[in-house]
Amino acid sequence: MNRFTIKVTRHVINGYDTALSHQIPPNPGLALTKELHTTTEEWFEYLVRVQPHHTDYGGVVWHGTYLTWMETARVECLRSVGIDFADLVKMGCDLPVVEMSLRYHRSIRLGQTAIVKTQMKEVQGVRLDWDYRIECLETQELCLTAKVTLVTVDIQKGKILRQLPPVIQDVVMRLKG
Repeated sequence: MNRFTIKVTRHVINGYDTALSHQIPPNPGLALTKELHTTTEEWFEYLVRVQPHHTDYGGVVWHGTYLTWMETARVECLRSVGIDFADLVKMGCDLPVVEMSLRYHRSIRLGQTAIVKTQMKEVQGVRLDWDYRIECLETQELCLTAKVTLVTVDIQKGKILRQLPPVIQDVVMRLKG
């Protein structure tokens, strides 16, 4: 039997233990204002250490990488409140992006750590509006802000649904408490 020893080096930067898994515990803090109309007061946070495949040849995070990080944070945020994206797809529902706005403020470099913050800003009918902030953990600088709008779509018919699927409605109602 082979024995392997794994040495974990812990670095605490601005209160975040970077030796932990990629996901930081969520801050769901959702406040419901009307039936199926939700606003978020707190950010869900997802930690990413910049790897070589995230960057261009100069060691700067490639602009498209931020989109992947945003989607990952959004999927993990949904999972943290009981919506597994794979289950949605199995039920025949998808959440495509129909609108996106990005503003790049500063670059993040190879070896740095990014905090991808996301919040479901509001739910109006079948529209899910999300806000994003990506910050560099080491410098505490804001690097990107974004807004993304998703809609619920029936995968088989390829059409926008007239109402949210029950699984999403259930989560919204549970949060309404």
